Amino acid sequence: MSDDLMFNAHNQNKPATHNAQKVASVPVDEPAAHPSAQPHEPNTPSFQINEPASEKNEPSDQLLSPQQEVEEIIKLRKEIEHHSYLYYAQDAPEISDAAFDSLMRRLRELEHKHPECYDPNSPTMRVGGYVDEQFMPVQHAERMYSLDNAMDLNELDAWIDRVEEFFGKFVPMTCELKIDGSGIALTYTKGQLERAATRGDGRVGENITANVRSVRDVPLRISNNGEQGILAPSIEVRGEVYMPKTSFEQLNAAAHEIGHATFANPRNAAAGSLRQKDARITAQRDLSTFIYAIANAGTISAKGQFAMLQWLKASGFHVNPDVRYCTQRSEIADFCKRALDMRGSLPYEIDGVVVKVDSFAEQEAMGFTARAPRWAIAFKFPPEEQATLLRAITVQVGRTGVLTPVAELEPVKVAGSVVSRATLHNEDEVHRKDVRVGDTVIVRKAGDVIPEILGARTELRCADAPVWKMPKVCPSCGNEVIREQDEVAYRCIAIDCPAQARERLTHWVSRAAMDIDGMGSEIIKRLLDIHRLKDVSDYYTLSTDELAKLPMGRTDKDGRAIVLGEKNAGKIAQNIEESKHRPFARVLFGLGIRHVGKTVAEQLVCVYPTMDALEGASQEGLEAIEGVGSKIAESILVFLRAPENQQVIARLRAHGVSMGNESLGGALEGANALSEEERTKLAGQTFVITGTLTQSHMSRDEAAAKLKERGAKVSSSVSSKTSYVLAGDAAGSKLQKALELGVPVIGEAEFLALIQ
Repeated sequence: MSDDLMFNAHNQNKPATHNAQKVASVPVDEPAAHPSAQPHEPNTPSFQINEPASEKNEPSDQLLSPQQEVEEIIKLRKEIEHHSYLYYAQDAPEISDAAFDSLMRRLRELEHKHPECYDPNSPTMRVGGYVDEQFMPVQHAERMYSLDNAMDLNELDAWIDRVEEFFGKFVPMTCELKIDGSGIALTYTKGQLERAATRGDGRVGENITANVRSVRDVPLRISNNGEQGILAPSIEVRGEVYMPKTSFEQLNAAAHEIGHATFANPRNAAAGSLRQKDARITAQRDLSTFIYAIANAGTISAKGQFAMLQWLKASGFHVNPDVRYCTQRSEIADFCKRALDMRGSLPYEIDGVVVKVDSFAEQEAMGFTARAPRWAIAFKFPPEEQATLLRAITVQVGRTGVLTPVAELEPVKVAGSVVSRATLHNEDEVHRKDVRVGDTVIVRKAGDVIPEILGARTELRCADAPVWKMPKVCPSCGNEVIREQDEVAYRCIAIDCPAQARERLTHWVSRAAMDIDGMGSEIIKRLLDIHRLKDVSDYYTLSTDELAKLPMGRTDKDGRAIVLGEKNAGKIAQNIEESKHRPFARVLFGLGIRHVGKTVAEQLVCVYPTMDALEGASQEGLEAIEGVGSKIAESILVFLRAPENQQVIARLRAHGVSMGNESLGGALEGANALSEEERTKLAGQTFVITGTLTQSHMSRDEAAAKLKERGAKVSSSVSSKTSYVLAGDAAGSKLQKALELGVPVIGEAEFLALIQ
């Protein structure tokens, strides 16, 4: 076979019950010298059908004893799993739609007769109902890191240069398509699916097990082919859930027809489908997966990425066939160029190529930065660009009073979704790009996500088009706006500005903050109009009856006012009540303190785990926290000392909103008792933790939290700047690197002395 990357779109006839569409296969040659390389075998043609004996001559229940029926249940489950494996992992189905349906019907009948044979991993258990435990937090076996990006081939070459410099030579690498989907982690215990979780923040995700069970190509059991290579009782595999382009278009068309909101792109559709509270809805969506990683590669016998992909496929997982094992750098550039050329013809969305050092041992040697592995990079495709008309420039007032110019555009489709608005950031940016109302402007999506304007086609501009200027008064309240000397932004400083109040109230209920589902911008606007909301504490005074009678500003066909209604009001009231128990970091983020984003809030609670502790903080104590400089520290203190903010916090506390971080559990136990001196004890020092902490019985995260409480920074990789390496049992390459670099190594006894 040629070394060329070949994109051959095909769509075989597969069992209809497997509702995820099979996508274009892009078979890629791999070097024969690679030990894991296997010869390509053509897919079984769809017209070669081997019907199962059970369809031709179904046994009669009257002829079977109860024991025989139980034995048949076991055989049917194995047979159905076998055909699912051929369908998803091998692209080689052996039976027809009708044959597969017949097997499933027979299994359902027998399981109904024998409830004692209940098995949550039976093929018939794919679709479930509402599960109260959904979306509970799940701790990942290992952190799910992000990837650093190479925005062009020059940046990709520079990364390869760094890898070559590290090893003194080019090392084999594996290239894979970067699927534009929603990340998941699947945990199998003794070969059976135990749990599925979203990526979340990389350390903690959401439990979506019931929904993932309905995704047809997710194996409920790891097949026997793969189990032989498992070296541990539990394994966590990772990948992407995606929605094919045609299925996405059909889903949006159906939603539009009945007046429901549509999804912006297939990635959002996949993520939204996974978070449905009724798994039957998820089952109706055409979702599929590509699995490409294992949390701890040491749990299987494969020694590298390419071999691991073969193991995953043999174990029944759906693995993207578009992969190349590269022994020279020119093969990497070739893969990226050809993938970019054929991006539009694939039936699913991709936004780049992932390049990884193949060997797990070499990956471990390179290690991680604070956010990403050093041994992998994402080559990002250039964003798609389109030209459209700039109809107007409006001004949006944010929750901190910042005035932001927004481009109102003639709607245009960019990178898979329709764009009608794009931020222009500030007045200086408008002038730098020289865009004016009436211009033809070039629009793209930064990172294929956020719409941005690159500039204007000035040769098409009207001669009298005026230069845009920021208004001198706030468009919301009419008060004067100011621009501080050290800022590029204009700001409305009126404390009673309604736009700021609306933005603060909207921010509080957002998913990243208090996550009050159902309390949308329209309901907030209605509550503001009737002066029922003034600040975020007012949410906790709303009753179900009051919300149910809230007029929505519309009338029905008989002219009667439409109200929110009992059902919607009950759900919102319940979500408001549940929000009282959100972690303290989310409360801090939700308060909208200037310069305090989600990450800074999480850093703050590691040192000041309660509102009482934070209110007693000093400027010096705050500045000692990683990521908190003088500007952020000053902003926090100004916010907490303002009388009106103290009143809001007091009202929230009175309504039962959490003012202490219980989410870290024992890792922060006793943190309230730390003095200001203790909270800065390890400031300026960087620790790396390796091995298992058996003496203290702490996880690495708990140990890291203890160190951060005392002002230390915790890194994932060892360098000459590392202050100490905390080495537990079975410490590996990080300990070795510390010894090579002369970095001090401490044991658990010294660690416990430090934190006590």
